[in-house]
Amino acid sequence: MYSTTQGGGIVNSNCLPGLEIGCGTIFQVTTTGTETVLYEFTGHQDGNTPFGGLIRDGAGNLYGTSQPRPVPTGYGTVFKLNTAGKFFILHTFAGGAGGADSLAGVIRDSTGNFYGTTSAGGTGSCTYYPDGGCGTVFKLSPNGTFTVLYNFTGGNDGANPSAALVMDAKGNLYGTASWYGTHNEGTVFKITP
Repeated sequence: MYSTTQGGGIVNSNCLPGLEIGCGTIFQVTTTGTETVLYEFTGHQDGNTPFGGLIRDGAGNLYGTSQPRPVPTGYGTVFKLNTAGKFFILHTFAGGAGGADSLAGVIRDSTGNFYGTTSAGGTGSCTYYPDGGCGTVFKLSPNGTFTVLYNFTGGNDGANPSAALVMDAKGNLYGTASWYGTHNEGTVFKITP
């Protein structure tokens, strides 16, 4: 099993200042219960406090997202950890129209494109998140091209998605938004290719 912790690992002032709980880790647990920390976030360019789960490709590389704490380090990342333990930043969120704060992991299609959500940023105007914006759905191609597929508006479409997406065989994306919508309690949405 491979997953992340929101705390633990390296402790410094870049990681949830004042809490002294560490910047987060990526870890492995074997079938016999042995835990190994594979990576410790530093709270610098790599971000920290990863909330989302990981995905693994056929070669054993792991992919996920990290958070910005504090914001001057960026607005979070999409990362890769290879089987040799080397950490790569595949994308750094730009904030604003480029999205910010991905609380969920990414999914990957058969051609290597990544898809995910950001809880903040985008072109909408919402007040629930301190980084502003209503959130986005994004695509990251294997060559690093980043595309915002949808900007939440905080209207009937909802806002601030914080869970991972799923994709069907036709390439439709499905997910949930945390707030707004018809009853102000969030939405379930579909995005077509």
